[in-house]
Amino acid sequence: MPQTKPMVSIENVVASATINQDLNLDEIQQKFPDVEYNPEQFPGAVFRLKKPKTATLLFRTGKMVCTGSKSEDMAKRAVKTVVEQLRDGKVKIKNDAIVTIQNIVAAINLGGKVHLEKAARTLPRSMYEPEQFPGLIHRMLDPKVVILVFASGKLVCTGAKTEKDVYRAVNSLHVSLEEKGLMAYY
Repeated sequence: MPQTKPMVSIENVVASATINQDLNLDEIQQKFPDVEYNPEQFPGAVFRLKKPKTATLLFRTGKMVCTGSKSEDMAKRAVKTVVEQLRDGKVKIKNDAIVTIQNIVAAINLGGKVHLEKAARTLPRSMYEPEQFPGLIHRMLDPKVVILVFASGKLVCTGAKTEKDVYRAVNSLHVSLEEKGLMAYY
């Protein structure tokens, strides 16, 4: 059994959303001077919120991409807030946004060192080429995530669609590392 419980910190949640109608980004920029919109450089407008601290890209198609939130709920709340603010600013939006979580990135500390050479030989779907990258790349099938494992015992988990999947993946990998004797504690 693991000697310590991994410390997991959700760093970024990326959510896509749609309101199923076109948006006039020029109108939005006129009504919201803080919105960044330079169509020559990028086809979307950037709508930043201070609470929750996020950036939501708005596209003419009514599609949105929200980044920077620290939880699934925060991402959904941020998109809802953007839609409410647009409505308050007299931008006609008929539908509420349909939000889908696309990616969750988490940082994890296992609280011990990992033997990367041995782990690369022992864990299936793992790749470790220290000349190219200092961490082991572990591809998990269920949940479908990629975990970067560093000798320090620090991990980065990416590709999860739910916070539950992050915890499931991290705990599964941690138990495997423990059971296979690939962890050292000081």
